[in-house]
Amino acid sequence: MRLIIVESPTKAKTLSKFLGSDYLVEATVGHIKDLPKSKLGIEVEKNFKPDYVEVPDKAEVISTLTKASKKASEVYLATDPDREGEAIASHVHEIIDDKGKIKRIIFHEITKGAVEHAIETPTKLNKDKVNAQIARRVLDRLVGYKLSPLLWKKVRRGLSAGRVQSVTVRLIVEKEDEIDAFKKKEYWELGANVSKKNEDKEKGFLISLSKIDGENIEVKNKKQADKIKSDLEKANYKVTAIKKREIKKKPYAPFTTSTMSQAASRLFGWSSKKTMSVAQKLYEKGKITYHRTDSLNVSKSALEKLRELIEKDYGKKYLPEEVRFYKTKSKSAQEAHEAIRPTKADKEQTFNKTRYE
Repeated sequence: MRLIIVESPTKAKTLSKFLGSDYLVEATVGHIKDLPKSKLGIEVEKNFKPDYVEVPDKAEVISTLTKASKKASEVYLATDPDREGEAIASHVHEIIDDKGKIKRIIFHEITKGAVEHAIETPTKLNKDKVNAQIARRVLDRLVGYKLSPLLWKKVRRGLSAGRVQSVTVRLIVEKEDEIDAFKKKEYWELGANVSKKNEDKEKGFLISLSKIDGENIEVKNKKQADKIKSDLEKANYKVTAIKKREIKKKPYAPFTTSTMSQAASRLFGWSSKKTMSVAQKLYEKGKITYHRTDSLNVSKSALEKLRELIEKDYGKKYLPEEVRFYKTKSKSAQEAHEAIRPTKADKEQTFNKTRYE
């Protein structure tokens, strides 16, 4: 028997569906080690060394993982490919007796092919990601444990401050200062609804005033606006030129974490937290590729399947001759894996928005 350890019960259930009886899939249900709640848990004088301890509520989970690992011929750590997932994998590795049978596997979509490929090509724990998670956790604790008591004294007990909130408050204060320092300047915009002679006005269109006697106009007050309006009401209008041009509109680039969050906010009014929660569920159910990414790349096999679908369902005239590739504009982009996309290019891959909220 082979043991695969993930962090989510939903992810475990999805993997179990296609891996068969030769594999046992267990979930850590989040982090199994963390800094203690009762104290700072960081040795500041010793290079900020963290004191990670087993999470008390995870005693039963740890026991289950330990027993299962002893019976397994091989143990695969298949937590998410981000720093949190890497840290969870590292903590599991520390708790389980290794004996050379623990391997780290990474996949960016939960499909049979992707998981089987990951098992065939295991890798090692990424210490840089583990250290990044430790640094984030240490910073959270240092800032939170120092600032929160100050809030309790000055504002209200029970409030918390941390690495993110503190910077956010400063940004808000600075923006409010800019608003207070802004000097208001009055300006007016004028336009007219016009239509052909003897034509229904509802078929007309809106025009806006930009120039008077060939010179740019800036309307600064109501008195000036009323005079111009009076002149416009008496005026006759004529079309002096019609310009036609061809506009090419490029398709949107694939979703990254940030563009997905922006689209969800625009279309559904969702917060980033809610978007990432829904995306996590979709990923764990094998519906989309991993949702924490800054890459615009799409795998060759996925592109081939999408092109086959377009040609089959819509016709060859809708299929571009060449595949369009996108480059990220961010200089700090990691591009470690794919953009966010559905894992299957077929009509069966449907999403019900309310089901994942």
